[in-house]
Amino acid sequence: MNPINDYLRDTVRELQGEKAFVYLAKAREVAEKKGIKVISFGIGQPDLPTFDNIINAAKRALDEGFTGYTETEGIRELREAITDYLNYRYHAGVRPDEVIVTTGTKTAIFLAIAAYVRPGDEVIIPDPAYPAYSELTKLFGGKPIYVAMKFDPEDGFRLDLETMENSITPRTKAIVINNPHNPTGAIFRPEEVTKLLEIAKDYKLLVVVDEIYDNFVYEQGSFKGVLELEPEWRNYVLYTNGFSKTFSMTGWRLGYLAASKEVIEPIRKLAANTYSCPPSIAQRAGVEALRNETSWKSSRAMIELFKRRRDVMYEELRKIPGIETWRSTGAFYMYPRVRKILDKLSMNVDQFADWLLENYGVVILPGTAFSETNMGRDHVRLSFALDEALIKEGIDRMRKAIER
Repeated sequence: MNPINDYLRDTVRELQGEKAFVYLAKAREVAEKKGIKVISFGIGQPDLPTFDNIINAAKRALDEGFTGYTETEGIRELREAITDYLNYRYHAGVRPDEVIVTTGTKTAIFLAIAAYVRPGDEVIIPDPAYPAYSELTKLFGGKPIYVAMKFDPEDGFRLDLETMENSITPRTKAIVINNPHNPTGAIFRPEEVTKLLEIAKDYKLLVVVDEIYDNFVYEQGSFKGVLELEPEWRNYVLYTNGFSKTFSMTGWRLGYLAASKEVIEPIRKLAANTYSCPPSIAQRAGVEALRNETSWKSSRAMIELFKRRRDVMYEELRKIPGIETWRSTGAFYMYPRVRKILDKLSMNVDQFADWLLENYGVVILPGTAFSETNMGRDHVRLSFALDEALIKEGIDRMRKAIER
């Protein structure tokens, strides 16, 4: 008997990793073994370094010796900066005691699901989706209920609200909404989000909200946040967001969760027993990111750059026969349908992704990294968080590979 192995919980053993990181490792291996330049459309992070003024704020924190533990919920100065941002942007009336700072937005999602999901509970997740929602649900004994989104090459991706409502059972505990959306790059119409919130209220469900890409919006006026659309958000919304994307701070691990004060207090205890507190230096950097207009100017310039990159990727993908693509409106991804190409090549989508990487040095993520329905088997995700010249070269390699 081997207790360290035999006693491991089945729910932990069965967890799936995040394929973006799997392909990151594969790409390094291919580059080293074959000596070729790998172009990666895989990992979802801005390619620009963290902005200088934010880095300098962290350096000042180091020089001042601000390197110890902080309050579990985050320093007051940062929570006030977060609430000021949310209230300026979404007119939500959030208070500092309704926010807890976390070690990245993924940790905020972890806390939200850990606090509420019991064995047997069902959580409705629009499909495709960021994998953490379903994997954490399974970790705590819940059951993800996947509802495929609608896709039209002209109109993009939309929530199937009718099927979502029909999927509700007495075991349903929550609905997840990620907007702007990873992996599709969709921004859901305000009326879609409002209808989803109405469904949740009617059936007395929680709504776990992930708006980490809320500033990556390419069409003016297309995005409305949940806190802006729902004055009664305190009654049933667990809102998560963070610094990784807007300020190119992926490695700083800084996010937050907003909910009613009555919910934040027990979640604070859960956090204290999980990670003690967020990194002190990153918190000082977060204050600088939100408070200094220099950060926002740099962020807006980055987002404008990404908009140009999106347009380049869209035009390049359209040159490949058999790819059905749509010009995404948010985040920094495209999720084209490649079923016609897979049929011609007699491959499934995972084989297609491996084939492109191993033979042509191009990383794309198979839709199965985000999906349990046909949308996973028929689609791939490409990030346009890389230089325009690399976007053109990488997609040209794809085109030539498919033509051969």
